[in-house]
Amino acid sequence: MTATIIDGKKVAADLRAALAEKIKTLPYQPGLAVILVGDDPASAVYVRSKDKAATGVGIAPRTIRLPAATSQADLETLIRQLNDDNSVDGILLQLPLPAGLDAQSAIRLIDPAKDVDGLTPTNAGLLAAGQPALVACTPLGSMKLLESAGVSLRGARALVLGRSVLVGKPVAALLTAADATVTVAHSRTRDLAAECRRAEVLIAAVGRPEMVRGDGVADGAVVIDVGINRLADGRLVGDVAFDEVVGHAAAITPVPGGVGPMTIACLLENTLTAAIRRRA
Repeated sequence: MTATIIDGKKVAADLRAALAEKIKTLPYQPGLAVILVGDDPASAVYVRSKDKAATGVGIAPRTIRLPAATSQADLETLIRQLNDDNSVDGILLQLPLPAGLDAQSAIRLIDPAKDVDGLTPTNAGLLAAGQPALVACTPLGSMKLLESAGVSLRGARALVLGRSVLVGKPVAALLTAADATVTVAHSRTRDLAAECRRAEVLIAAVGRPEMVRGDGVADGAVVIDVGINRLADGRLVGDVAFDEVVGHAAAITPVPGGVGPMTIACLLENTLTAAIRRRA
C-alpha cells in the first residue's frame, strides 16, 4: 500500500481563491491586525507570509511591531485600541511572546468577535459547547484536509495525539462534532503505540520529531501530521516518520506542504467570517 499524499498547498490555494472571490463582492475591505512583539526570526517570517497572503485575497493587513522590551501594560493597551478600531475585523497576537510577557492574559483581552486565532476562552468554550465560534486555524485546516481527502468521520475511530490548547483540544472537539469516536492520547497514555494502531484517523500534534513510526499506524489509516520540527541537519520533519508511515496509511499529509499552508488560509477565512458577522 502506498498512501495518497494530501496536498495542503493545493487545498490552501483553492481556499484562498474562493475567499478572494467572496471578498470582491463585499462593500468593504476586511482588516487584519497582527501584533509582533520582539525579533524572533521564525515569527517574523511567518508574519510576512500572513501579510502577503492577506493582501493576495483582498484583506487589508496591518502588522504592528513592538520591541521585545514592551511592557504587559503597553501590549494590553494596544489590544484594547484594536478592539475599538472598526477598521479591524481580526486581531492576531503572534506567539511566542518574549520572556516576561503573559500571553494568556493578553489573549483574554482580545474581543472574541475579532479573535481570528480562536484562542480566547469565549471561542474555546463555544467550540466545546458545539456552538458557532471562530476556530483555531490549525485544527480548522486539519479538518478541511480530511474533507478534501473524502474521509468519512461519522463513527470513525479517531485518535488525537497531543492535548494542547492550540491544536489537540480544539481538533478533538471538531472531530467529536463530526460524529467521530475520539480518543485523546498523550505522553502519559498507557501503551500509546497500541492506541495509535487502533485509529482509523490519526492527528499527530505533539511536537516530537518522527515520534509516530510505521509500526504504530494501522493499514489504511488517514494521518494528519500537524508537527513541524527542524532537525540538527536543517531538515524539516513532522511528528510522523513519513517514509515509514506512507507504506501503511491510506492518505497522509507531508511536512512541509501539508497542514502548514492551511493554517494561514484558515486565518484568512476566519478574518472574512469575523468581518461578515461584525458588519451584518
